[in-house]
Amino acid sequence: MNHFLKHNSHRRYNILTGEWILVSPHRSKRPWQGQNETVAKRKTKKYDSECYLCPGNTRINGEQNPDYNDVFIFQNDFAALKENYIPYSVNEGLLKAESESGICRVICFSPDHSKSLADMKVLAIAKVIEAWCQQYEELGQMENINYVQIFENKGAVMGCSNPHPHGQIWSQSTLPNEIIKKDEHQQKYFNTNQRSILKDYLTQELDLNERVIYKNDSFVVLTPFWAMWPFETMILPKKHCQNITQLSKDEKVDFAEAISIITKAYDKLFDCSFPYSSGIHQAPTNNKNNNHWHWHMSFYPPLLRSATVKKFMVGYEMFGMPQRDITAEQAARRLRSLI
Repeated sequence: MNHFLKHNSHRRYNILTGEWILVSPHRSKRPWQGQNETVAKRKTKKYDSECYLCPGNTRINGEQNPDYNDVFIFQNDFAALKENYIPYSVNEGLLKAESESGICRVICFSPDHSKSLADMKVLAIAKVIEAWCQQYEELGQMENINYVQIFENKGAVMGCSNPHPHGQIWSQSTLPNEIIKKDEHQQKYFNTNQRSILKDYLTQELDLNERVIYKNDSFVVLTPFWAMWPFETMILPKKHCQNITQLSKDEKVDFAEAISIITKAYDKLFDCSFPYSSGIHQAPTNNKNNNHWHWHMSFYPPLLRSATVKKFMVGYEMFGMPQRDITAEQAARRLRSLI
């Protein structure tokens, strides 16, 4: 690693968003007297009669879950976006607003209440990936859906309201802010070089081998050079493809293996059920030529030093720019040692 980057404050550039992040390696040694989170207890119940997501239970809207055996998907009972909406807009001077439509679904990864992705077998995770592919294709083919966001919030500290292993799929008519930024920067690089920016980035990361945590035949798990969260990681397909439906059966298993490896490493890091938000960024479903897109999955975990110390985005980070104390190289080294 560059000696200067290891010991001095500096900025790192995010090639996907065009934004900078401040890195301050020397601050990791400061004493901590701030807030401590409660360590989440590991779940032991395979079935919880009070859980809205367990098989056979009745959800809050009165619908009963089927006695499902692997993956279960349903329309979100408290959807942030609705399919049926009234077109409406406001454009009064500097006040601008417009209606937004979409479909929100919940995907239960397993009927076993006690598990998380880290506890599931690779082939069970592969079934989740198959369901993600099916949902991306089904929702993306709808006329009013131009983007499908697959994500998971794990742990109460990340705002997860139910500990049952599940994720969400929000699809909408417009492109979210992060996707607009990534779309523009990938398009600009592709227009200039006729190559995927993440394909070229991955080649450089594999050559340096400083931030690579794990790799198999189809995927690489790494800590991005521009990582914002303390132990942020990215899963990148080695081949340039726009969305997850382009994966072969074997590649889906490799993807499942990559998810299994990194989530297990997270749980070992601070000996807890590691909280995070994860999400897949892939090409919009807007019927445009999106060859510039190279899909990827990111994990944003909030834990900083231990199971009880959380990284908060406050102060300078809210008013200036994101800042981190632990370098991407240090984080990758620690995670790599746990695999």
